[in-house]
Amino acid sequence: MRREELYLADIVEAADAIAQYLAGVDRDTFLKNLEKRDAVLLKLIIIGEAAARVPKELRDRHPQVPWANVIALRNMSVHVYFGIKWEAIWVTASEDTPRLRGLVAGVLAKEFPDRLPFAGGEPQ
Repeated sequence: MRREELYLADIVEAADAIAQYLAGVDRDTFLKNLEKRDAVLLKLIIIGEAAARVPKELRDRHPQVPWANVIALRNMSVHVYFGIKWEAIWVTASEDTPRLRGLVAGVLAKEFPDRLPFAGGEPQ
């Protein structure tokens, strides 16, 4: 079984990728660009899958992280793909994901202060 901090690191790294994909991109550009939309959605799915694999005990210790919402977005994206509201994905990616990244990086720092699983060092 994979170590729990690696799932948290997956969330942070996917959030960082979303930030890179959206750098310099406005809402209208995002909505019109199939590749940007697909890339961001894939990373949101990865975030949701990783969140679902974080043990419940750890999730329960950190209720400030909206675990259920993150997991629900993943499930909706995978199972109701043709019903995706891309404007909602834009808001999630551009506003909610940076906040989520900060919360999860805080969980990593608190729960695993001696183990920073980031290739680039400490979480940003």
